[in-house]
Amino acid sequence: MKIYKYISIVLLAFTALFFTQCTDAYDDYNKTGINDEEGERDAYFLRQHMTNMQNWIIPSNEHANQFTEQLLGGTYAGYFADVNPGFNNRNFSTYAPESGWIEATFNNAMKNVMTSYNTIITMTEDPVLLSVASITKVMAMSRITDIYGPIPYSKVGKDGALNTPYDSQQDVYKTMIGELNDAIAILTSNQTGNFSSKADRIYAGSTVNWIKLANSIKLRMAIRMANVDATLARTTAEEVMSHAVGPMVSNSDNANLILISGQTNPYSFGFSLWGNGGDTHIGADIISYMNGYSDPRRPRYFADESGFGKDVYIGFRSGINIPDQTIGQRYTNMNADIYNGSTMHLMNAAEVAFLRAEGALRGWNMGGTAKDLYESGITLSFEQWGATGAPAYIADAASMPERYVDPLGSFSYTGAASTIKVAWSNSATFEENLERIITQKWIAIYPNGIEAWSEFRRTGYPELMPVMLNRSSVVSTARMVRRLSFPQSEYTGNLKNVQDAVSNYLGGPDNMATDLWWAKKN
Repeated sequence: MKIYKYISIVLLAFTALFFTQCTDAYDDYNKTGINDEEGERDAYFLRQHMTNMQNWIIPSNEHANQFTEQLLGGTYAGYFADVNPGFNNRNFSTYAPESGWIEATFNNAMKNVMTSYNTIITMTEDPVLLSVASITKVMAMSRITDIYGPIPYSKVGKDGALNTPYDSQQDVYKTMIGELNDAIAILTSNQTGNFSSKADRIYAGSTVNWIKLANSIKLRMAIRMANVDATLARTTAEEVMSHAVGPMVSNSDNANLILISGQTNPYSFGFSLWGNGGDTHIGADIISYMNGYSDPRRPRYFADESGFGKDVYIGFRSGINIPDQTIGQRYTNMNADIYNGSTMHLMNAAEVAFLRAEGALRGWNMGGTAKDLYESGITLSFEQWGATGAPAYIADAASMPERYVDPLGSFSYTGAASTIKVAWSNSATFEENLERIITQKWIAIYPNGIEAWSEFRRTGYPELMPVMLNRSSVVSTARMVRRLSFPQSEYTGNLKNVQDAVSNYLGGPDNMATDLWWAKKN
């Protein structure tokens, strides 16, 4: 076997083993004619790298998840709020993260996803496994480009290099769509055969489900481009709907990462600290919307007991000078069934229905009307969370998000909440119905904060409360944070390439106020 192959395995196995636990013993990957001992070693390491990549789509590592999903994405999406005063003067919520917080998201994904992917392609020629690895890479790295903009992508791993030139975000998107197209074509021609469940903690080796996931990610990326490349966006979206397998359409298609036995759900780190109250609680924005709509999903999303009473849902205001931690912990927390659960939600069929609804609103062929797809998205979300009352909720043409009134009086919001209602209106303007779609999608994809934050930056919806304390000298309180700046490690270890990216691709200074490529509407 190639010397490079075993060097890669020895050097990189630690990365996989550090963030994942051991899988079961050897299974049937011996397709290359090597002896049993070599085959067992290869299959074990191949599985480790496949599942390591899946662990980093949304980080299952506790610390990485807290930085990326809870303190960054969840806060900027309006889902969560910091309650630990130890975060004052250095947090995302007041637009003043310390450099280590910015480093974490970039470096964790880059080192784990891209390193494992570039190892996998040296270890197997199986087209199904390579296609699944490619889809996983796109799913994880599309989140990174949606945080930073231009990123190293197409040249990472060439000649063993990790510090490489950047691609523009536009080129990253086009490359990723091409990779999804290739993977979808290969898996479609092999859809009658599954692969080892030991290499797949999402669908247990179901090839058809991976096709649906790839099509769904492709549709998400198409919608993201709608305001900057409408022609490519529409073509890409309609390709998804004309495909023989298509995207997710039911909750049985949902992509959930199954945690290994004994692995702690990473949300527990921020929301409970194993009974010590947590660093993070639910934000004022999402509860204000769901309270106004009397949303039946509230007890599924949130703890039904707060410091203000049973079945009283009161979110905590984000972007403030955080008071004593015991104060913040009185506000509503996440439902323990989520942060103690054995799975992590990655993408659901409800999101896909809302993506299709927006496409249909734009006049694209999405296999249904905007109204029907919008209502399907709500229904799917209710089904996913085991909530009842979807028909009445869908028909509600009166309820609106409630204005946030802080029960302790310090952090109330005097501005007007959104007036958007749930019931579809065929007579409404495009913009009103777009707000309706995005608002309900935002509720349905909870707690996926990075995706929700991306859609807020793209569309301006849902309407979120401004921070009370803005510690940034460049970020507009009205427009909020638009991206993260590149980490300092890139300026010390990849200086020329990051400088070229800022000069040629970013479209503005390397700070948190510069819009990404697809955010041109705003």
